Amino acid sequence: MKLSPNIRGGLFMAAAMASFTMNDTITKAVSSEVNIGEILVVRGAFAIVLVTALASHRKALRSFHALLIWPVGLRVMGEIGGTLTYLAAISQMPLANASAIFQALPLVITLGAALVFGEPVGWRRWLAIAAGFIGVLVIVRPGPEGFSQAALLALASVGFCAVRDLATRRIPTELPTLFITLLTTVTVSSAGAVILFPLGGWKAPSGHSLNLLALAAVLILIGYQCIIVSLRTGDISAVAPFRYLALLWAMLTGYLVFGHKPDGPMLAGAAIIVASGLYAFYRERKRDKLRPAATGPGLPPDGL
Repeated sequence: MKLSPNIRGGLFMAAAMASFTMNDTITKAVSSEVNIGEILVVRGAFAIVLVTALASHRKALRSFHALLIWPVGLRVMGEIGGTLTYLAAISQMPLANASAIFQALPLVITLGAALVFGEPVGWRRWLAIAAGFIGVLVIVRPGPEGFSQAALLALASVGFCAVRDLATRRIPTELPTLFITLLTTVTVSSAGAVILFPLGGWKAPSGHSLNLLALAAVLILIGYQCIIVSLRTGDISAVAPFRYLALLWAMLTGYLVFGHKPDGPMLAGAAIIVASGLYAFYRERKRDKLRPAATGPGLPPDGL
């Protein structure tokens, strides 16, 4: 039986979210042995080899002077900030909680597009954005002492990634996507080297950890290629909602690998965020005469 383009696109999006979640699971597991800086350096080394080979094969290599183009530089800075804060967050909190908070990214992008680019946002989508932020508050549950450090790190990562995605829209089209990926991988890995010693220095990773980080690099690349195939195969309106499967994958791996059981407030907050995101997306598609602001897949910060 031949699947329709939208179903095939949705399956690729689901596979992408599974790849990203497994990468996060590996990173969280390895963070108990080595620090975040070392993870970025080792994982980045594997990723750089893979991306360089792929970019060379597709003749996508360009001069590194592209970093001087302000949208490229801003995108890279957003990815560095998002990666560092996200990895720090998942090392301190359950994967499902961090993933649920990160599902607010499309709403933040919509807000940013309205404030920075002047894109029109109707009152219904403003309400959806407000509801999404309420969902985030339900998950992080700030008490008398305020937000937890891990929750603040996850929220900071969402902000950095919103900057990254908004800047990406201003990158010249003649720069290949694979080359932008390579630039990001090199700079994020370099940032890992900078913070390596302040975080405790180099510790020789075990062979098991090296194998896991190599697998993580492969999973990231697979995830991004699946994203590309997904968006090129099906309609964005059909495949983008499948990005919320990342939350289900995170709950599953978090429980199976780390024994984390989502509690009531986390599930309620996640449901609010997903519902508000889907409604905002629906309203955008109703106004399809304008360029949509939040139809992107909401990519996690992984140094690629």
